Amino acid sequence: MRSFRPVPFLYALCLSVTLPLAAQAQCGGSFSAFVAGLKTEVQRHGLSAAQADGFFRGVQQNARVLRADRAQGVFRMDFLDFQARVISQNRLTTGAQRARKYDAILDRVERDYGVSRGVLLAFWGLETDFGQVQGDFNTRDALVTLAHDCRRPDLFRPQVIAAAELYKRGDFDPARTVGAWAGEVGQVQMLPDDILRNGVDGDGDGHVDLKGSSADALMSGAKMIAGMGWRRGEPWLQEVTVPAEMDWSKTGLNRSLSTAQWARMGVTPRSGAFAGAQGSVLLPMGRKGPAFIAYPNFKVLFEWNKSFVYVTTAAYFATRLEGAPRLNPQAPEPGLSVAQMKTLQQKLRAQGMDVGPIDGILGAKTREAVQTVQKRLGLPADAWPTVALLNRL
Repeated sequence: MRSFRPVPFLYALCLSVTLPLAAQAQCGGSFSAFVAGLKTEVQRHGLSAAQADGFFRGVQQNARVLRADRAQGVFRMDFLDFQARVISQNRLTTGAQRARKYDAILDRVERDYGVSRGVLLAFWGLETDFGQVQGDFNTRDALVTLAHDCRRPDLFRPQVIAAAELYKRGDFDPARTVGAWAGEVGQVQMLPDDILRNGVDGDGDGHVDLKGSSADALMSGAKMIAGMGWRRGEPWLQEVTVPAEMDWSKTGLNRSLSTAQWARMGVTPRSGAFAGAQGSVLLPMGRKGPAFIAYPNFKVLFEWNKSFVYVTTAAYFATRLEGAPRLNPQAPEPGLSVAQMKTLQQKLRAQGMDVGPIDGILGAKTREAVQTVQKRLGLPADAWPTVALLNRL
């Protein structure tokens, strides 16, 4: 699995990078000349000249794709707002209905790949509303447009080649295949290369149809998650309560302790017993907000999507689909506006800290930097940036 994976309207963090000259030579410039170069490349990968012509016939640059790529404010939402937006009662009810309808397939998923049904149902629900909203962008045009754009050609150019291979096999119609703006296809939104490597004929009809067959989509998604390193039969996330005071610098995904150690510090499961033996205390909105134990499988989900708020929401949604209660009401400290977050990131970078891009998003690097500076200033080091912290800086 690549280190970055886009999803439909929930796209992982998009980084503008300075590309080496070799990569820059494979993007930009005349679109027609760029397509001509792609035709030559797909022929080197086994397509005939006629197949290459057929795959690229009528290809168009899609400005709507580029606008979508640059408009991703959803990831500037905090966890509570984001999960409230996407985990509706209707989606929970539909998830329960789908779980009953596809019980036999989900049994196969758990038997063959060890992936918990709640996790797969959560991604199915968040990606396409259980197959109901799969996107209307021409997939070939989207991939070629993004490969031509010089932001991430190293990500999207291989996807064009993979789509051409699917076309060669008769499993991709360049004129009619549609999906998400970033090139994902089907009910669980997989990129062409993912389909080549992880596509499973779940319904036994001899084809891998991730758009029309829920069985194919679920089995393929499960195979992909298993290949990311999912640990069979282990938990991923569990809500906990934390004491009013503790060493907050021990929290965060980069620090893991045994659940026995967490218990001695006053961390307790909200219901039942700890589900695993080792994990990290996760405070998406600081010590006064929701609190979870994130078990090793939680980190695997970042191979599906790099967005912290998306992954945390998906993991929490999965627990709800498997019977966990609603979040305990919390009153986190107010966070920062987008402008304030950018100012914070600039101040942290000026102090030599790596916060990633100045984008107003509280990603993993910014969280780590916030926790470091909180500890240095003698503040509760819970990785949640506040106006008070911004003023201190």
